[in-house]
Amino acid sequence: MTDDLDPITPDAALEYYLDARRYDLAESTLRSHGARIRSFARWLKDNDINNMNDVDLRTVHEYRVYKREDNGESDPCNDVTMQGQVSTIRRFLDHLADIQAVDERVPERIRLPTVDGDGSSDDQLESGRASAVLDFLRSYRYASPEHVTLLLMWRTSARRGGVRALDLEDFDQDDRALAFRHRPDTGTPLKNAEAGERDVSLSEPVATVISDYIDSPNRHNVVDDHGRDPLLTTEYGRPALSTYQNWIYRVTRPCVIGETCPHGYEPPTCEFMNHDSAHRCPSSVSPHAVRTGSITALRDAGTPRQVVSDRGDVSEKVLEKHYDKASKRQKMRRRREHLPGDF
Repeated sequence: MTDDLDPITPDAALEYYLDARRYDLAESTLRSHGARIRSFARWLKDNDINNMNDVDLRTVHEYRVYKREDNGESDPCNDVTMQGQVSTIRRFLDHLADIQAVDERVPERIRLPTVDGDGSSDDQLESGRASAVLDFLRSYRYASPEHVTLLLMWRTSARRGGVRALDLEDFDQDDRALAFRHRPDTGTPLKNAEAGERDVSLSEPVATVISDYIDSPNRHNVVDDHGRDPLLTTEYGRPALSTYQNWIYRVTRPCVIGETCPHGYEPPTCEFMNHDSAHRCPSSVSPHAVRTGSITALRDAGTPRQVVSDRGDVSEKVLEKHYDKASKRQKMRRRREHLPGDF
């Protein structure tokens, strides 16, 4: 913190900014700015930054990484959304620099993300890699939390928050099904609230893995803070969203499943081998990339768009724009299967 700056909390800074812009922004724009900055302020407090004097370029960069790869209950930001987020934060910090709450050099040095194409991310777990990782986990870490997490995300196209919301009772072994339910009052909301509630069928092998996990020492017999029985657990209760993310990053590193590192690193000296650095490995992927890859694989297999939409809780419009990353040639082959033979 610089000595010549005046202390101000993130919440007080937000109120100052909204009041200062009240008469020069349209009401809808002011609401949009408020939502973006409120998310930033919440993240700052979650990371023990309670004085805006402490915000620097590194802080802004770390928040961008969070929005791109984590983003709490929401899907990670694509390039278009990220550009809006960073633009608003830069204006916010620029106003704070006027009252000596932030070093004036910080907003000046913030660079906006560039936007290409439709603004959606091309990151996805390819079907071949998903199979390789799942084969490894089945052989060497069978029915582990990491195995069950990746299996559920890949086979159900569920968001990380959806998997976290599952309770023991949501698994129907006899009917081989999972019930995704919106329970905001006890800490597990679904992204689309009640509209996101659905029952998802499971293949027999997937249901068997879940059953074996439940009956194994890998699942801790614990309840969460609301007295519920989570399907997936740690010794402390229901895993945090970041725990699911870390599990996925760790198991999608090529070296973990015995593949040669495509980046030339040697496992004994690679800085990304540490569990806490797995997200920095150039080949590891996020839960969002697993979901994107799963949806694309379903569409490649000929699964109708509406079925994928209902199963993965994503509108058909959003599915086509942001999740289905098939190439133009892949999409041509899909259409070919539905054309009459003489066309």
